[in-house]
Amino acid sequence: MRDASNATLEGWVAFMSDKPLPVLARTTRELAQLREAENTVSARTIAQVILHDPLMTLRVLAFIEAKRGRSQHTDITTIERALMMIGITPFFNHFESMPTLEEHLHDHQQALLGVMRVIARARKASGWAREWALMRHDIDVDEITVATLLHDVAEILCWVFAPKLSLKLRDLLRANPTMRTAAAQKVVFNVTSHDLQLALAKTWRLPALLVELMGGSAHPSPRVRNVQYAVNLARHSAKGWDDPALPDDFKDIEELLRISHETLLGRLGLPMDGSPPPAPPDHAAPDTD
Repeated sequence: MRDASNATLEGWVAFMSDKPLPVLARTTRELAQLREAENTVSARTIAQVILHDPLMTLRVLAFIEAKRGRSQHTDITTIERALMMIGITPFFNHFESMPTLEEHLHDHQQALLGVMRVIARARKASGWAREWALMRHDIDVDEITVATLLHDVAEILCWVFAPKLSLKLRDLLRANPTMRTAAAQKVVFNVTSHDLQLALAKTWRLPALLVELMGGSAHPSPRVRNVQYAVNLARHSAKGWDDPALPDDFKDIEELLRISHETLLGRLGLPMDGSPPPAPPDHAAPDTD
C-alpha cells in the first residue's frame, strides 16, 4: 500500500484486518505482572490496564466477537464484561504473546511519535467522556469510555500500518491549515478515516451500540454527543487552549451537562481570570515506557 492513489476502501480493510494488532509495550508488561497473581486478580483490574491502550481494547473486543456463540444474543460492549465471558486464565493464555507498537514502528520513529500522540489524545478524551457520563447519570458509563477511546482508532491504525502515508497526511495538513481533514485523507489515502473506521468495525463485528456511539448521527442522542464532544475537546485542545474551535466546544459541553462556563473551566483546570492557560493535554512527551 505504498501508493494509495488507486487504493479502495475494501483494499484498505483487507490490508489492515489480516495483520495482528500491536499493543503498547507498557500493556504487555502490566499484563505480565497481573498474570503472576491471576488467581486473585479481578476482571476490573485487568480492564483498567486494557483501557489504557486503544489497540488492546480493540483486540479484546474483536476476539470476543470472533468467538461469539450462536446462543449469545447480548452484545458485549465493555471490557470488564468481555473478560468475564472469556475467563481470567483463558484471557492470559490467549494474549500471552503480542507484538508491541514500539517494535512494530522501530524504524519509523516519527510515526511512532505521531501515533503515541493520538493514543494520548484518545485517553484524555475517554477520561473526560467518563467524567461527563457520570455527571449525566448515564445508563452505562463503561460503554461511553470504550466508545470514546476507540473513536479515532482508524487514525491510529493508519499510523500503525501506513506510517509513511500518515506522515504525508500530517505534512499536508500542516501546510494547508484551512484544509478539511477528510479532504486531506482522500488525497493521501483515497478514503476517509470515518469510512475506513465503519468498514473495519463491520469486519471485526464490533457491537452496533459501540459503532453508533463512535460514529455520530444526524440527530445524535446525549450519549453520542457525550462521546463526540469529548473527542472534539481533546482534538482541539491538543493544538493549544487558544484554538479558535474551543469556544464552540465549551458551549456544546455546557449545554449537554447543564453547567455554567465557570464550572466547566474549573473542572478542566483552566484559569478564569484571563491568565495564560496551561499547556494542552498531549503536548507532554508521549507515554512510550
